[in-house]
Amino acid sequence: MKREAKQWKLLDFVTATFFLAIFVFFVLVFTSLGDSLAASGRQSLALTITDSGSRERLLKLVEAGRLLEFCPRELVDHMPCEDPKRMVQFSKVRNYYRERHCPPADEKLLCLIPQPRDYRIPVPWPDSLHKIWYSNMPHNKIAQRKGHQGWMREQGSYFIFPGGGTMFTEGASKYIGKLEQYVPLRDGSIRTALDVGCGVASFGGFLLEKNVLTLSFAPRDSHKAQIQFALERGIPAFVAMLGTHRLPFPAHAFDLVHCSRCLISFTAYNGTYLMEIDRLLRPEGYFVLSGPPVQWSDQEKEWEELQDFMRKMCYEIEVVEGNTAIWKKPLNHLCQRDFQKLGFLICDEMDDPNAAWNVPLKECISHLPLPDKDGEGWQLPRWPERLNQSPRRMSEVQNGNGRILFEADTHRWQRRVKHYKEVLGLFKDPSHVHNVMDMNAAFGGFAAAIIADPVWVMNVVPTFGPNTLPVIYDRGLIGVMHDWCEAFSSYPRTYDLIHVVDISSLIQVRKNEKSRCTLVDVILEMDRILRPEGMVVIRDSPQVLDSISKIAGAIHWLSKTFNIEVEALGNEKLLLAKKQFLKLASS
Repeated sequence: MKREAKQWKLLDFVTATFFLAIFVFFVLVFTSLGDSLAASGRQSLALTITDSGSRERLLKLVEAGRLLEFCPRELVDHMPCEDPKRMVQFSKVRNYYRERHCPPADEKLLCLIPQPRDYRIPVPWPDSLHKIWYSNMPHNKIAQRKGHQGWMREQGSYFIFPGGGTMFTEGASKYIGKLEQYVPLRDGSIRTALDVGCGVASFGGFLLEKNVLTLSFAPRDSHKAQIQFALERGIPAFVAMLGTHRLPFPAHAFDLVHCSRCLISFTAYNGTYLMEIDRLLRPEGYFVLSGPPVQWSDQEKEWEELQDFMRKMCYEIEVVEGNTAIWKKPLNHLCQRDFQKLGFLICDEMDDPNAAWNVPLKECISHLPLPDKDGEGWQLPRWPERLNQSPRRMSEVQNGNGRILFEADTHRWQRRVKHYKEVLGLFKDPSHVHNVMDMNAAFGGFAAAIIADPVWVMNVVPTFGPNTLPVIYDRGLIGVMHDWCEAFSSYPRTYDLIHVVDISSLIQVRKNEKSRCTLVDVILEMDRILRPEGMVVIRDSPQVLDSISKIAGAIHWLSKTFNIEVEALGNEKLLLAKKQFLKLASS
């Protein structure tokens, strides 16, 4: 009997194990848990490639044209330098954790960011200002939280954008109309604007109708994807946080700075945030603050402190109406003689107000531009005249006759763009291109040459060379500083066209510095921010383009090489590439 009992126990165990195995099999095959576990396995596999030896081997395979695999699907909205998993490692003091924190070179993923399951080619501009496909970013948290304020709402297969905001629930157009009573938005004196804490960027979107080019920014936060929505709508936008470092823009870049319920305590930390806004605002530019603490019932003290700060900084109050206040920045230093008596510091002469890459915020007020030879303050021509007039700050980046260099660069890009359109067919169908990036923008000549096309251009000035970004802004264009060995502060699939000249210079090794990235890293980043069916134009030597064409094949780009314009000098060619619309299997 004891032997039979043991046999039955053994039989029960075997039977239970068999049925358990069947149960686990069905769970893994027919439920989402199986997909999740498989994705986790693929992610861990992708991440294990990041040890130096394996990474080097994979890089060589990609450089030779070996097809690269897709990242796990949960990385569909991955931003390497604004990764929530990495953010939690850093201090929350002054929102430092929400600033850029990029992975080390040996931890960069070598895989292609996938698109959402039901991704569709974006709605073309200008319809995209008012509606986008829900399936392209199925994140309805903002619609649920802010729908009653007119931000956005879900409607069938679309997200609809009525144009509202927390402080302008009746719509951005009506709100802008009220601002026009005090801010000259139609005469060309206001061209570049910065929208701080922009939400889904309706303010900047509707200012485009008035030829005011607004760069909207907000951090990656709990609202989820507000900048992603802005870019999908075709509005210039950028992920950034006003925390402990300067924003990546030069001094005196913007004619208008706008903040609608951005909830920044401008007078905190001895007014550091207000001093940063002052650095970015042009002389005689406008600062518009809508929302707390302006005449806010429970923030009387904060409102008094802010007004006191603005008076001491010589700003003139234009109007206070309801919860909106508008100030105008002074033109010169005349009022600032008593700054030290008021407890303010003027930044010393060693401080470069245009330096903006990884520069900590400073508790000092940036110098206003010195008067010109006629004794007048520094003023710009109105738009559109300023686009093709050599700016005063051209002399800061060019020794000698900056005007001659500027004019030569302008004519050169007019010839080049004419060739691009005739030979490459760029902008032939305006519905396919609206969000454009120039990765190595110099003086913004490419952007200026396509100003008549229905596009906007993010001009990127690499951190390793001359800082030409002040010239770009003086022309009435927009852009940022960036190091292309790091990921750009944008969501995946946000640009229709990426243009770059001399791409090999973007990874050049500086003195006493090891190589931090490769062409593969840069091109993978281009692929991340490029939309499916988006285009890439690269102008470089035949040797470099030959290397890039192999990498292009490895990431599923279709590419072809073209000759440059006949009258051009130098050993260059053009590579035109198209990112394919590829759908992953559901598993």
